[in-house]
Amino acid sequence: MRHLTSLLLCAFAPSLFAQNINVSLSSSLVYPTQSLANVWGYASGGNEYALVGAKNGLSIVNVTDPFNPDEIIQISGPSSSWREIKTYQHYAYVVSEGGGGVQIVNLSNLPGTNLTYHSYTGNGAINNQLAKAHALHVDEIKGYLYVYGSNLFGGRALIFNLNGDPYNPNYVGYFNSNFSGNHNYIHDGFVSNDIMYSAHVYGGFFSIVNMANKSNPTLVTTQPTPGLFTHNTWRSGNTLFTTDEVNNSFLAAYDISDPDDIALLDKIQSNPGSNSVVHNTHIINDYAVTSWYKDGITIVDVSRPANLVQVGNYDTYPNAAGGGFEGCWGVYPYLPSGNILATNIPVLNGNNGELFVLSPDYVRGCYVEGTITNGANGLPLSGVLVQLLGTNTSETSNAFGDYKMGQLQSGNFTAQVSKNGFVTQNISITLSNGAVTDLNVVLLPVGFPVEMTHFTAEAQGHDALLRWETASESDNAGFEVQHNAGSNAWEAEGFVPGKGDSDKPARYEFRVPGLSPGTHFFRLKQIDDSGKSSFSDVRSLEIRGKSIFVSFRPNILTNASELFFRVENAASVQVEIFNAAGIPTGLSWEFDLEGETAIPVEAGHLPAGVYFAVIRTDSERLVEQFVKM
Repeated sequence: MRHLTSLLLCAFAPSLFAQNINVSLSSSLVYPTQSLANVWGYASGGNEYALVGAKNGLSIVNVTDPFNPDEIIQISGPSSSWREIKTYQHYAYVVSEGGGGVQIVNLSNLPGTNLTYHSYTGNGAINNQLAKAHALHVDEIKGYLYVYGSNLFGGRALIFNLNGDPYNPNYVGYFNSNFSGNHNYIHDGFVSNDIMYSAHVYGGFFSIVNMANKSNPTLVTTQPTPGLFTHNTWRSGNTLFTTDEVNNSFLAAYDISDPDDIALLDKIQSNPGSNSVVHNTHIINDYAVTSWYKDGITIVDVSRPANLVQVGNYDTYPNAAGGGFEGCWGVYPYLPSGNILATNIPVLNGNNGELFVLSPDYVRGCYVEGTITNGANGLPLSGVLVQLLGTNTSETSNAFGDYKMGQLQSGNFTAQVSKNGFVTQNISITLSNGAVTDLNVVLLPVGFPVEMTHFTAEAQGHDALLRWETASESDNAGFEVQHNAGSNAWEAEGFVPGKGDSDKPARYEFRVPGLSPGTHFFRLKQIDDSGKSSFSDVRSLEIRGKSIFVSFRPNILTNASELFFRVENAASVQVEIFNAAGIPTGLSWEFDLEGETAIPVEAGHLPAGVYFAVIRTDSERLVEQFVKM
C-alpha cells in the first residue's frame, strides 16, 4: 500500500498558500509514472474512499484520514489517459478509451482488498459490441446507467438498466438523435429522473432529452454554450451549469425552468484574461466546485445563478498558468466529511499524476445589484460602468439598465458609477457575505444645472422628513417633492425653490406630515429655469401602524414564506401581492383576524425580483416588501 510521501514539506513553497483562498491542503498522493484522469468518491461504513482513474486502472484510496491517504488497491484495466468513474449503490462503473467496455467493481468488501469485478461489453442488441467509452452518468432516481462517447452509434448516449442486477446491466436502447455530422456525439452528460442534459462537444450545445421512453427518447430542446465546445453539464434545481473545454472558457449558468425559453443567466472565469480552460463542474449546496486545468479547482457561489461569485480556489498546478490542457482534470466534492478530492494529470514537467485531498471553507459571496437610470428622462441607462474602487469587481449595465456583480470580500467600499457624457458618482456602500446590497443610481448628463450629492428620507412619527444637498447649482428653479404610497403612481407633495446660482453646497429640508402606516417612497424632480427636469434616486421609509403589525418571515425567499399578522383589535384584512412595477401577481387573500396568525405565501412560480404586499384594514393601509431569489 502506498502512503503520502509528503504533507507540508518545503516542496510546497509559501507562495502556493498565498494563491489559495478558503481551501487548504490536507494531503496529496503521487502516482509514479502514471498520469491521472477523473476522480469520484465513495463512502461506506464510516470510511471514505477516492476512486481514481489512473492510467493503468482504477485506484482505490482510503481517505478517511485526510492527512494520510492510503491506496488500498489498483484494479488493472486497459492503459488509457482517459478514465471516468461513477457509482450506484455499492458498485463502481469505470470506462476508458482504451477498451474493455464498462468495468464493474463490487465495493462492498472495502476496506479489504478482496474485491470482485468484471468487464461488461453489452448484451441483447449490442452483445459483446461495447468496446470503449469516454464518460458515463447514473440516474440514481430511476436506476439507469448512461454511457457517452462510445464506439457505438457515433458516440450517442447508451442506456442500461441497473434495477434488476447492478452488477450485470441490461442494455435497453440509445438516444437516436438526428443532428448533422459529428454533432450526435455526446461527450458527457447529467441525468436525473429520466431527463438527460447531454454535452455535444463538437456541436457546441447541450440538449435536454426526455428519456422516460427508453426505446424512443424525445428531444426537448438544444442550447449553444459560450465556447461552442460543450464539455460537461450539471443540473441544480431549475439551473443548468455547463463548461466548454477551450482556451478562455467559462462556467455558465442557464435558467431551464421553461425549456422553450432557456436563458443564459451568467458566466464566470477562474482568472479572466489568463486564457485558462475549464473542465468539469459539480454543484453542492449552491456552490459550483470546478476543475480548471492549470488553475486547479475553484468554488463559485451559485446561490444567485444570475450573479456568480468565486469564493474559493486551490491551485494544484501553481507553477504554470494560461491555456492548454495540463493540470487538474477532475474534482469530487460529495464526501460526507466535506473534503474535496482533485486529480492532476501529471505534476509539472513530469510523468507523475497526483491526487489531492482538500478541506474547503464554503463562504457566501457579497452581491451588489441594481438599476441605472437617466436622470434627464427616467429611462434605463445601458453601458454604465459600476466598479468597486480598489478591487477587480465591476460590471456594465445592460439594455434594461440592470447590473449584477459580486465579490468575496465584505466591508466598506466606494462604488464608482460612470458613463461618458454623464456625471460620475462615487457612492459609499457596505458589503456583507450572503447579503445583497441594492444600489440603484440616477446619472445626470454633463451640463445639467444641479449636481445632487445627498438625499435621505427619515420617519418621524407619522411624518417623513426629507433632506438633500447639492454641490452646485445653475438655472435651478427648484425641486418638486414626489410621493408614492405603494401603488405605481407618483404624486406631488410640494415644491421647494432653488437657492440661486452657486458653486457652493446648498442644503434643503421638506416635511410630509400625517402619513398612513406602511412603506412610503419619495423622489425629487429637479426642474431648471427652462422647464427641463431630472429625477433623483428613490428613497423609502416605514411608518409604523398603531393597530396592526405585519412582517414576512423570511423576507428573502426562494419558494415560500409566511406573512405574519398581529392586531390589537379584531379586523377584516385584505392582502394583495404586486411586483415592482405595481402589477398584481394573482396572489391575494381576504380573512377576519383576531390576535395573531400567519398565512403561507407560495412564491415558487414568481420570477426573481422585488415584490410588495399591500395590506388593508378598515382603518389602515400597509405595504410590506419581500425579495424572491
